[in-house]
Amino acid sequence: MTREELEHAIRAACDLADDTEVIVFGSQAILGQFPDAPTALRQSAEADIAPKHAVDKVDLIDAVLGENSQFHQTHGFYVHGVPIQAATLPAGWEERAVKVQNRNTREFIGWCLEAHDLAASKLVAFREKDLEFVRVLLVEKMVVPRGSQYLSIRYTERLAAAGIDASVGSHGDGYDNAMAESVIGPLQDRSDPPGRTVAEPG
Repeated sequence: MTREELEHAIRAACDLADDTEVIVFGSQAILGQFPDAPTALRQSAEADIAPKHAVDKVDLIDAVLGENSQFHQTHGFYVHGVPIQAATLPAGWEERAVKVQNRNTREFIGWCLEAHDLAASKLVAFREKDLEFVRVLLVEKMVVPRGSQYLSIRYTERLAAAGIDASVGSHGDGYDNAMAESVIGPLQDRSDPPGRTVAEPG
């Protein structure tokens, strides 16, 4: 998916739901903060979107704009209408969400998860594709791993808020501990601090 396609998805979802704002989560939310995200992070043709106000329209979005719909066949990407409750997110994610609003969205607003919050939700989902997504975020220095001297406390707090401790595991659970260490630990010395950046969904 491209940033332009994400903007189209936001526009189409808002139009269909008769809402002015939607929440974008899942992998393609990364395009909010990083419009030119690496190709490895843009493999999905799916934008996970929830109406912010017209929450009862989520199924309509999925039916009309979802996988194998006419919209999908026409544009080559689709909108997965899914409640935001399908994702496990750190406390305060709303305040960190990245606003996407421009002429291409027809001034509708898409609130995209900030990269650290997106990474935390991926670690909670714990599918292989989610772990690989986080690995790319780390290698590309788009998130700050545990052990970095910059912003690491904030990232660790967000992981903890999502039920994962980056160093000792989730609530003492050894399985979560191994998962967090396997994703963050081996790559932390390769991920230097970047500059300031602000369903299981796909």
